[in-house]
Amino acid sequence: MLIDSHCHLNYKGLVEGQADVLARARETGVRGFLNISTRQSEWAAVVATAHRESDVWATVGIHPHEADQHADLGAAALLEATQDSRVIGIGETGLDYYYDHSDRQVQQDLFRVHIAVARETGLPLVIHTRDAEEDTARIIAEEMGKGAFPALIHCFTASPEFGRAMLDLGLTISLSGIVTFKNAKDLQAFAAEVPQDRLLVETDAPFLAPVPHRGKVCEPAFVADTARFVAGLRGMEVETLHEVTGANFFRLFAKAAA
Repeated sequence: MLIDSHCHLNYKGLVEGQADVLARARETGVRGFLNISTRQSEWAAVVATAHRESDVWATVGIHPHEADQHADLGAAALLEATQDSRVIGIGETGLDYYYDHSDRQVQQDLFRVHIAVARETGLPLVIHTRDAEEDTARIIAEEMGKGAFPALIHCFTASPEFGRAMLDLGLTISLSGIVTFKNAKDLQAFAAEVPQDRLLVETDAPFLAPVPHRGKVCEPAFVADTARFVAGLRGMEVETLHEVTGANFFRLFAKAAA
């Protein structure tokens, strides 16, 4: 039941040897992969991978870095793309003020478009947030007030206060290899307190390889290392963590279970 809940199988570093990458992950016990899109031009390839591989699913969305290039993207384009049987989530979307590659207001407006589609379809929203906790929390709270929608914070690295606020709003927390880094003490403490039914693990491959793979191209197989580390933080058997996070994945991404 170990699932890599966030990877980029069509990115450079993985796509060139995608079949081998998937084979190595399966050999480590990974039973499913959520292939994430970040710009409209890659939706077709990301979805095609999911059609080709029975244990791969896809999302459609626009990363905040790409917001300026998709400022006119309306809900209709996203809604149409979600009709594909292998598309089980919306995103990744959100706010990134660390790099500011796109105008902040454009990021916020596009984030709300994604939220509206998640609310209409019932598909979970995959949220990226970096150095934007206040606006991310404000927008999610405002939009929840208009009607609930399923969502998760992917690659969680924010403050425990932000994390608790997201949990209070009903969101799920996904942990990447960053949690294994020596300087991630606050994140490790928070990872130990996330409710068991709101926890996922991911790689964000080809980025953020966990210990003991630092400096390498990250692969979905490495989610096993992150899961082992998180299980240790929480005092759980690693097999139990696999089962729990796998069940959480299929509960949140119900279209995959169906």
